[in-house]
Amino acid sequence: MALGIEDVMLQEPSTREGAPTKAEPLKASRAERRPGRVVVVLPTYNEAKNLPLVVHALVKLDLPDLMVLVVDDDSPDGTGQIAEALRKRYPQVHVIHRTGKLGLGTAYVEGFQWALNHGADFIVQMDADLSHEPIRILDMLDAIDGNDVIVGSRYVTGGEVDPRWSRSRQWLSAFANRYARTILRSNVHDMTGGFKCFKRSALERIDLDSIRSNGYAFQVEIAHRCQRLGLKVAEHPIRFYERNGGVSKMSLSVSAEAAWRVWQLRVLTWIRRITRV
Repeated sequence: MALGIEDVMLQEPSTREGAPTKAEPLKASRAERRPGRVVVVLPTYNEAKNLPLVVHALVKLDLPDLMVLVVDDDSPDGTGQIAEALRKRYPQVHVIHRTGKLGLGTAYVEGFQWALNHGADFIVQMDADLSHEPIRILDMLDAIDGNDVIVGSRYVTGGEVDPRWSRSRQWLSAFANRYARTILRSNVHDMTGGFKCFKRSALERIDLDSIRSNGYAFQVEIAHRCQRLGLKVAEHPIRFYERNGGVSKMSLSVSAEAAWRVWQLRVLTWIRRITRV
């Protein structure tokens, strides 16, 4: 007899090879160094297979005051239903259901605003496809002392991309980051990375309602705004894994938006400089 969604949620999720998702219980001394509420924002679109794995790994981190927010864009594969089953199982899980595929950038903006409205002290953004290891959140929270934002970076010493990537994909990713860094004169090496940890005070300084980038250009705009605001941004090395099943959301239109949006941000910065009084 086939298992229903509720039955699947009661099973212990398995993990994929090469991407550990289980964490050792936090030692008291480590937890004490991280007081406050941590909200992890997970935008989803067709991540039915991956979402239980990610959520299970997050709640196993045993952070004292963790909230996991799933922002689902009406996924046709039933991700929203699975998110609801996870919400019933784990008190840490909360869900926003959106009508239609509204995009990554707007999902993060809505998720960030929800986190601020629900008392978050630290806000983490990450992918729901197991490209980012949930356990690395602990390192990022440790590293945020004395900083405003921590970027989980593939392009600093110790960081890397999945070795299964083709050379062309490695080159394209590295080029995209160099392209954005050069045009925007940024100090951040991983401009397109989607694994970040913000202090509440940092997000409060960013005018989230004015963000116009939607796809992966959203990551570039956030990095650019952090630097323009004078926020202290540090990069923590991570290994970026190939997604665990499913289909990449990257498309030609998403890539095109990212390319032209970088120039638009550069022009807007130049206009602000010459009109400043």
